[in-house]
Amino acid sequence: MVDHGRIRVVTMNVLGPANPGWQRRRSVLAERLQQLKADVVALQEVPIASRSEVVEELLGPGWHVRGFARASEDGVGAVLATRQPHRVLEEIDQRCTPRSRDFAWCATLLVEVDTAVGRTLVAHHKPSWQFGYEHEREQQALAAARMLEKYADSGAHAIVLGDFDATPDAASVQFWRGRRSLAGISVCYQDAWESVRPTEPGFTFSAENPLVRAGEVATAVSRRIDYVLVRSGIHGPTLQVAACDRLLDRPVEGVWASDHFGVVADLALPDHAPGSWGVLHG
Repeated sequence: MVDHGRIRVVTMNVLGPANPGWQRRRSVLAERLQQLKADVVALQEVPIASRSEVVEELLGPGWHVRGFARASEDGVGAVLATRQPHRVLEEIDQRCTPRSRDFAWCATLLVEVDTAVGRTLVAHHKPSWQFGYEHEREQQALAAARMLEKYADSGAHAIVLGDFDATPDAASVQFWRGRRSLAGISVCYQDAWESVRPTEPGFTFSAENPLVRAGEVATAVSRRIDYVLVRSGIHGPTLQVAACDRLLDRPVEGVWASDHFGVVADLALPDHAPGSWGVLHG
């Protein structure tokens, strides 16, 4: 998306090639992802250690792509892609407890990129997925936030996005949102969906999707677990959420793209910087 002072960011768990209907689903995913003309895309469940060409098929040419350092045994993991060249700052291995070791690509990747809104830190966060692992997700959120704080300053924006496998009321997400502290530390990130759609549940893993009903967690309730978050300074978020929508939340010619719905958000420079007064009218 070419727009001075505005960027488009996307997170999408694509339910990778080992799962049913991949050939048809891949075409639907590729068409929609490329239509968006995004600036930053976080993809989960994509081949990174083998068949890496799948990422280019999904996004099209011209992207700067960084895969997570580790993948599962079948080569599937996660990637962060930016339109502009980025610099990798750090990647955290988030397998923080013995029981979390089984998930190979549990990690947080942080890059720095110059965008239309200025210097921007972008973190692709993928914590533990297991339902009972909120203890791990708390520790993983804390580690990711600490990493971001090392690099964040008044001259940079910071965005965190990904499949968090945690609902808005979960402790880990409450920590991200500034609604609770962990280990004597607190941060505050604005939830893009909540900013513009505060009364809508925005489920991204929903029982209305037949891929969910037929999948491995068919008994789970519908949940919102995929996020775009914007870091706040002392006076609030440094970027304004201009729009936020679910992505591929309906079938396309009878094809559901994934068991997750993606999230796409347009982020813009505010009319005046947080901590200052704008021009009053009227």
